[in-house]
Amino acid sequence: MKILLFILGGIILLVAILHLIAPKNYQIDRKIVISENIDTVFKSLCSLKEQQIWSPWAVRDPKMKVEYNGIDGEIGSITKWVGNKEVGEGEQEIKKIEPNDYIETELRFLKPFKSTSVGFFKLKKINEGTEVTWGFKGENKFPMTIMMVFMDMDKAIGKDFEEGLSKFKTYIEKK
Repeated sequence: MKILLFILGGIILLVAILHLIAPKNYQIDRKIVISENIDTVFKSLCSLKEQQIWSPWAVRDPKMKVEYNGIDGEIGSITKWVGNKEVGEGEQEIKKIEPNDYIETELRFLKPFKSTSVGFFKLKKINEGTEVTWGFKGENKFPMTIMMVFMDMDKAIGKDFEEGLSKFKTYIEKK
């Protein structure tokens, strides 16, 4: 019985230490320069329906069910999705729009696990084009903090943002 208590105490201590050293916040973002004017880029990025056209996750589940609520491109518009294991289930709502500068969404993931993140697009006029930064950020809460000690969010999701931005660039420059 004494050994069992020591083992249990050791596990609790290990979990507490891992939680203390784990990153409490995350932010992943990528940039690309697009040869299109900022007005056109901004208007397209505001559209949740257009985002689905170049989304890297849409390709991973062509049978994904997608539903839209509200006026697309305006604060309060929502897209909901239900997909396979790779895509999961969740919704995205436009929360903030600063014309030709910034778009912020709230991402509410329901499956494979519940979490909430802030998605964002930052735009910057560069000569005849537009620099687009796409990313998301949030807080790691227990027990996810323990997983983050062993997982690199940037490596896990960064490539998806790069793929999406590349597809967006191709899409918007041919539009």
